[in-house]
Amino acid sequence: MNKEALGVAWYRFRATLHRRWGGYLTVVLLIGLVGGVAMGAVGAARRTQSAFPIALAATDASDLDVQIGTVGGYSLNVVSAAEQRAHLEQIAHLPGVEHVAAYLNLFVGPLSRSGTLDLPPAMQDDAVSGIGSVDDMYFDQDRVTVSQGRMADPRSDSEFVATTEAAHLLGWHVGEVVHMGAFTLQQATSPDPARSKPYFRVSAKLVGIVVFPSQVVSDEVDRSPTFVLFTPALTERVSQSALYPYYGLVLDHGNADVAAVEREIIHLLPSGESYNFHVTSVVEGQVERATKPEAIALAVFGAIAGLAALLIAGQAIGRRLGADSEDLGVLRALGASPAMTMADGLLGMLGAVVLGSVVALLVAVALSPLAPIGPARRLDPSPGLAFDWTVLGTGLLVLVMGLGALSVALVYRAAPQRADRRRRLYRSPVSSLARAAAACGLPSAAVTGVRFALERGQGRTTVPVRSALLGSVLAVAVVVATLTFGSGLRTLVTHPALYGWNWSYAIEELGGGKIPPKAETLLDRDPVVASWTGFDFANAQVDGQTVPILLGSAGATVTPPILSGRRLEANGQIVLGAATLAQLHTRVGETVTVSYATPKDFPVYVPPTRLLVVGTATLPAVGDSGYLHTSMGTGALLPIDIEPPAFRKALTSPDPNENGPDMIAVQLRSGVAAGAGLASLHRIANAATKLMAADPSEAGDTYEVLSVQQPAEIVNYSSTGATPVILASGLAAVGLTLVASVRRRRRDLALLKTLGFTRRQLAATVACQASVAALIGVVIGVPAGIALGRWLWDLFARAIFAVPDPTVPVLEVVLVAVGALVLANIIAAVPGRMAARTRTALLLRTE
Repeated sequence: MNKEALGVAWYRFRATLHRRWGGYLTVVLLIGLVGGVAMGAVGAARRTQSAFPIALAATDASDLDVQIGTVGGYSLNVVSAAEQRAHLEQIAHLPGVEHVAAYLNLFVGPLSRSGTLDLPPAMQDDAVSGIGSVDDMYFDQDRVTVSQGRMADPRSDSEFVATTEAAHLLGWHVGEVVHMGAFTLQQATSPDPARSKPYFRVSAKLVGIVVFPSQVVSDEVDRSPTFVLFTPALTERVSQSALYPYYGLVLDHGNADVAAVEREIIHLLPSGESYNFHVTSVVEGQVERATKPEAIALAVFGAIAGLAALLIAGQAIGRRLGADSEDLGVLRALGASPAMTMADGLLGMLGAVVLGSVVALLVAVALSPLAPIGPARRLDPSPGLAFDWTVLGTGLLVLVMGLGALSVALVYRAAPQRADRRRRLYRSPVSSLARAAAACGLPSAAVTGVRFALERGQGRTTVPVRSALLGSVLAVAVVVATLTFGSGLRTLVTHPALYGWNWSYAIEELGGGKIPPKAETLLDRDPVVASWTGFDFANAQVDGQTVPILLGSAGATVTPPILSGRRLEANGQIVLGAATLAQLHTRVGETVTVSYATPKDFPVYVPPTRLLVVGTATLPAVGDSGYLHTSMGTGALLPIDIEPPAFRKALTSPDPNENGPDMIAVQLRSGVAAGAGLASLHRIANAATKLMAADPSEAGDTYEVLSVQQPAEIVNYSSTGATPVILASGLAAVGLTLVASVRRRRRDLALLKTLGFTRRQLAATVACQASVAALIGVVIGVPAGIALGRWLWDLFARAIFAVPDPTVPVLEVVLVAVGALVLANIIAAVPGRMAARTRTALLLRTE
């Protein structure tokens, strides 16, 4: 393209801008708004998926938490300041440990007016726990995020913070001063602790509401307790009230050092002390899987908007270039070269494409404060405008290069000499469907509508039929795929067996105690109970990595759902969660080595034992709050006989009531009403509670019947969230392509009007055109969407380690098909009526 051609094009552009600027502005706005929404949605999807890892890095999160106790339960001895410091020093000097901090559970509670302990019900039930920071835990390391008020001064013993849930349960508000006292272990465990006088009093102000990183997304095991956080200054003053220390470790190489440091800690502990680990990467994986539906929804929305931007902007570009075809013919007749005619069409259009793409980038940046969505938003360390240059750069490149190339192709195709040649050689084919419609004796309006929908026409009346039909098919397919995916998600949420709860109910002790054997006897005699299995909660080293485990009977009839392989049928076997299987880099049919503790801990020691991996399972979210426990893909199922006789003997209590399992999973008989079964199990739980109330060594144990314990992923999967927006955007794509298609037929409609078509016939023609386009979209798009949705759901379910069970929402799909037809007619009617009312002479003045 030479300098002379560019000069003529530049002159023509300046001289005719007042006439063409409306078309250019339309292209700029379409690209800017629709393309900007597309880039913004994709950027929001990436930001939503990465928000929690970024937040963890910003809070200096621990890579590993460890709690040290005694064999058979937690230590009920007060942890002195010297013991705390000794543990901190020992752990801090382990290889791979960069830093260690701690928090302690504290016997600190509100006082009555008389100065005695006055625990609110939430603290009595352990729904709220008071914890104290050591070495700035939660103030520096694992920093909590303040959502209201401010953070407490770590040097002050008269300030504290609490979670939203804790403040709500306790009835406290920011700015309130609470009179509290610290009590010794002997006072707290006395028969009547309310009569005890505190050895230390403090009036502390609730100065802020905070969010703990570990509680952004939590399963129903970790949902309680929630916390009141006291400062290091207060913790130091009430050391006589401290127990249950938890140590948070920041490791040199993050998660890569977890297994090695766990082994070091196990060897470090003296004989008689047990341990529990909690790995931050497990929480990170739960949050990632919990936010995946929102991220997918945003990404799909962005894909729809991006496709709509390309299709609709492409049509607008073609319409603008088509409007200049007469001028180009005149230029050609006056001797303009092909380069001049191409430059005339390209100069303004390429400028509009570039400007629109820049506007799209600005729109995407302006939308960025709306992300991330979901629970991780509460920890977002950098709210406000975000510049995801990967998305912005790629989006800008796609828009400029894609639409620029399309503009060049359309200009090349629309060159006068080529247009003349096509008009001589090309005759618009008559659609076979239109011929069939005419042969069937359909009214002329219907036949014409079929032709308008399927035949592109010639010259100035040429319509981009293929792109309009493609837009219809893609829009319907995406909507149906979204509905199918959402149906699979709803099925997962409403069917507990798909996420590990493969039984009716479970019985547990509120404080984590053992279930007395009498409950097992009552279950055997209950006519509504089909079967039951007892499980113990524990953790063990599997190929050197600490894994939460469920210990049960081999061959039990009540067992978590199997994903692959077979269930636990004999000793010497193990079933792994799918995530744990991948973490261990093993496969079904191979063997793993399982152990617990070290030889110095004998008899509480499980020597390295080879077990055959016979299957993978979706494991239930069960266990003790705050500790590593099984959940969907995490953990293992082992036969209880892996424990040597000496091990079981050491853990056997002289009190027979303490020798039952940690949990009993119960399957009701088929046909038993849920209410009747629940009432029967409540009677068994109450009988166990009464038995333990009469037991001098275990007075106060309370048993409950659990319905379903949801993992963190399911807690956040109540709905797809963005589905209505996706549906609206998908159907809007149908509408916009139809509007463009009908508008391009205005000249044809005007010609029909001159031939005697009434307004009713013109309306029937437009309705038939819209219906045929929508019907093609439905016929092709519905099966394609169902297949795509099922395939996506199967991939997603396996990615989150759930049982894949894709379903098709038949009624919703039918409604989409009917809705597409109705909506297409409604949307197409507006430009159709406008075209029918347009003065014929105005449109045909150049004919």
